[in-house]
Amino acid sequence: MAKKAELLEQAKKLKLDVSEKNTISEIEAAIANADSPTTEEVTESDEKAPVAKAGKRSAKALKEAEEAAEKEERKEMVAKGEVDPSEAGVKKGPAPKTRQKSERRSKGYKKAAELIDTTKTYTVKEAAEILPKTSSVKFDASVELHVNLGVDPRQADQNIRATVALPHGTGKTVRIAVFAPADQHEAAKKAGADIVGEDDFLQQLDKEQIDFDVLISTPQLMAKLGKYARVLGPKGLMPNPKSGTVTAKVAEAVKEAKAGKVEFRVDKQSIIHLAVGKVSFKPEQIAENAQTVLKAIADAKPSSVKGTYIQKVTMTTTMGPSISVSTTS
Repeated sequence: MAKKAELLEQAKKLKLDVSEKNTISEIEAAIANADSPTTEEVTESDEKAPVAKAGKRSAKALKEAEEAAEKEERKEMVAKGEVDPSEAGVKKGPAPKTRQKSERRSKGYKKAAELIDTTKTYTVKEAAEILPKTSSVKFDASVELHVNLGVDPRQADQNIRATVALPHGTGKTVRIAVFAPADQHEAAKKAGADIVGEDDFLQQLDKEQIDFDVLISTPQLMAKLGKYARVLGPKGLMPNPKSGTVTAKVAEAVKEAKAGKVEFRVDKQSIIHLAVGKVSFKPEQIAENAQTVLKAIADAKPSSVKGTYIQKVTMTTTMGPSISVSTTS
């Protein structure tokens, strides 16, 4: 009975409605319920004192999140013109400075550009005289020819692709690979081929070892190169009958490539880009190469083109200013 008396005393302190008529278990249950906080008390307590438990954020983190949200809201209001930046407490930085393209050019480029009259259209010979003087780089820069055509490359007959033999070459050492049967290897090597092979050459392609500028193949072996189109195609190295790189006369093709035979083709923007020499060439050599290319492009005009075929011609050196050239010179 002493235990019941103790429980009744404890219940009395908690102001519970129990008496001696209640059993010990009933009194214990009443005391236990009185000691447990209610759901409302628990919720209220959590709201007053947030703690950093798993799945919850601390009071500091909650405050920072609220401040960040308010800041973003102020920025949006400023951007929409609803609030003045000074009133919103948002610092507005200076507008970005965009320099003119001419201002970003090097001193060497600007000096070279002064040699060119941008209001004039030059002949090929005149351009060839000026171009070597406009090169501001410290290496033997290439002389480039860019020809804008009035064609639609999406049309099969207007997707121009051909070859031309430059009378003075490109000035570049061309590495040539030959993929041919064993009985043609010796002749290809004598003609000047740098790489000659058959199955061993395919092993190089498997490793994507591309250390050549031109690839020549015999027709009977072309089927084996099909699987390497993804490697050779993007580099413009896939042999093609139009470019003369698919031929049974590999030795002859090697000699032509070494002598300066190059391929030209129109890109997606209907422009042909081709190097026609180096700044170290004599002006007359540059002019002859450029005129040879322009004639080859003119000869490749598709019959379906009705408007102006050669629309614009420019010449430039590597990283140098461009010169407008007459389309009829």
